[in-house]
Amino acid sequence: MTYRQCNRCVMDTSDSEITFNKNGYCNHCLEYFENTSKRTYRGKETDQILAHLVEKIKKTEKNKEYDCVLGLSGGIDSCYSAYIAKQLGLRVLTVHLDNGWNSETAVKNIKYVAGKLGFDYQSYVLDWEEFKDLQLSFLKASVPEAETPTDIAILAALHKVAAKYNIKYIISGGNFVTEGILPKSWHYDAKDEKYLKSIHKLFGTKKLKTFPTFGFLKEMYYKFFKGIKIIYLLNYVPYSKKEAMQVIEKELDWKYYGGKHYESKYTGFLQSYILPQKFNIDYRLATFSTQICAGEMTREEALTELQNKPYDPEKVSEEKEYISKKLGISVNEFNEIMNLPAKTHYDYPNNQKILEFIYKAYRKIIN
Repeated sequence: MTYRQCNRCVMDTSDSEITFNKNGYCNHCLEYFENTSKRTYRGKETDQILAHLVEKIKKTEKNKEYDCVLGLSGGIDSCYSAYIAKQLGLRVLTVHLDNGWNSETAVKNIKYVAGKLGFDYQSYVLDWEEFKDLQLSFLKASVPEAETPTDIAILAALHKVAAKYNIKYIISGGNFVTEGILPKSWHYDAKDEKYLKSIHKLFGTKKLKTFPTFGFLKEMYYKFFKGIKIIYLLNYVPYSKKEAMQVIEKELDWKYYGGKHYESKYTGFLQSYILPQKFNIDYRLATFSTQICAGEMTREEALTELQNKPYDPEKVSEEKEYISKKLGISVNEFNEIMNLPAKTHYDYPNNQKILEFIYKAYRKIIN
């Protein structure tokens, strides 16, 4: 594909599935504005919807200890979601998935936020040896979905805790305003258990005795038999990431950790170094494009920033050594993995066709 970049945001043909209209606007920013016009804050109309939702949550959970479970990562979105939940008078059980990669700043943020808001806090700790083996398997598989083990574990942990306390609502910090643009070609479905297990079978060395999985069948079990729903709270309030950061810094002693998703040392290194170096996937394109569409960044500012490398050249050797040591491999082994040919989920057994059929049918039913 001939290189091309959107005339409005900064998404480009590093997404193999990108399309452009006659004005040179890409499908990502066009879909962003369509989605945000329907699924984000719209004044009084949304205020009424949120008030009704909160009333329903409180009524459903009135005889229980908690109204909802909230996943807390230490990042802006989840911490601000917790802040808003407190303003709405919800009794929240905060849950953090500890996969062994938390930055010190993120750990402090989690404790400060839960403490300041008076919310109970639980840490769901993964077995490090199992999880390390699974993460290393994905690196050896040479696919961009290196975060699939964490993504699955987060969903599984939150639903397990909700089911344990018979809580029907999970609050997520996910939202359209700040996460509305992310190419599908950059990350395959995290809920394909067959894909995860096939990669681990090929490259793993340990049995996954305790690792929490979360595929379609478990999702349907929790959704229909347990009645658990995920609420994207930030879609119901006027949300600006910059303003949210100022609020939680002032009100909750929250501290910035240095970049999008850098609350996790592994995620930060993955997105700043591994993905752009090996797969030509620069997450800044999606992040900046979202900020441009949200009015929090100009296209010119984004283009200027993109001239810099996504990682700090002076720190990358140190970070590479840290990541390698923690994964139990040498830097040379890490470099050998980086030099392996890039692959995609099509190179491994998966349930893509089945899942696409099931989700398509499911969307027709609920709509």
